[in-house]
Amino acid sequence: MTDKVHPLFSALVSGDRGALGRAITLMESAHPKDQDEKLSLLSSGHSIGTDSVRIAVTGAPGVGKSSLIEHLGLYLISKGHKVAVLAIDPSSDRTGGSILGDKTRMPNLSRNPHAFIRPSPTSGVLGGVAQMTRETIYLCEAAGYDRIIVETVGIGQSETRVSTLTDVVLFVTMAGSGDGLQGIKRGVLEVIDVVAVNKSDGASVQPSEQFAAELAAALHLLYGSNAPPSVWLTSANTQVGLERLWAQLEEVAEHKMTSGDYARNRKKQLETWFEQATMHSMNQFIRHMASPSDFKEDLLVQVKSGVLHPYVAADRLVKKLMG
Repeated sequence: MTDKVHPLFSALVSGDRGALGRAITLMESAHPKDQDEKLSLLSSGHSIGTDSVRIAVTGAPGVGKSSLIEHLGLYLISKGHKVAVLAIDPSSDRTGGSILGDKTRMPNLSRNPHAFIRPSPTSGVLGGVAQMTRETIYLCEAAGYDRIIVETVGIGQSETRVSTLTDVVLFVTMAGSGDGLQGIKRGVLEVIDVVAVNKSDGASVQPSEQFAAELAAALHLLYGSNAPPSVWLTSANTQVGLERLWAQLEEVAEHKMTSGDYARNRKKQLETWFEQATMHSMNQFIRHMASPSDFKEDLLVQVKSGVLHPYVAADRLVKKLMG
């Protein structure tokens, strides 16, 4: 297995985008037979250092996240960066399927040799990201991508988890979306660094300016004595404000680096990664275990019949596993 993985890692480090895609597919596999290869692949370049900047782009559907990302990505490439876009698509609860159509929404960026776009299904994971988003970020950085953009699913409610994966969080909104300020949940506002009021062009300029002013005032009240996130007017169609927006994102990232927040956040992210990876590994072990399967099935029958509370059944299963 190791002999299979190391050439794959060497290939992606050398810039082979196909190898990077295959490595991510391996990471996303839930089959037990792939576990050893996944661990070997993750161990292959664990000590590789990186000075990447990870940017989360979140916001409700329809605000123009994908178009904004495409123009930002092309702008970054023009400045000499390599850009990876990890676009998370919601999965169907019924079939587990996902549309994975983000490449079609970023046609110019997807064709650029200095860009890599990878759509991934959430596979039921809450928080706007996929189960293996962290591992995908790691592999992209090992492949030399120094600007990693994570586009969340756009559900707008529980997407604070993305802040545990990235360095800077960009919140994209627009005038007239939903209930305006009432439609933006406080939890999201507490983890963002920069706001883009997008689609600020044509007849939408004046409403966008008014909405941006209202949002800036609300953020000022929310953050109190702390500096609130800055609010910028942008348009992916006319590319108005995109350079200023990226300059602000870079400024925020640089400030975090010089203040020590960047290093502290990365260490905290590794701690969170370890905790969540532990839970994921335990869940996978329980799901695919062989010997206690009859015991687990018996517990499940008791839960479904109402004899046992699910929490009590889970406690008995864990105790059985731990001896």
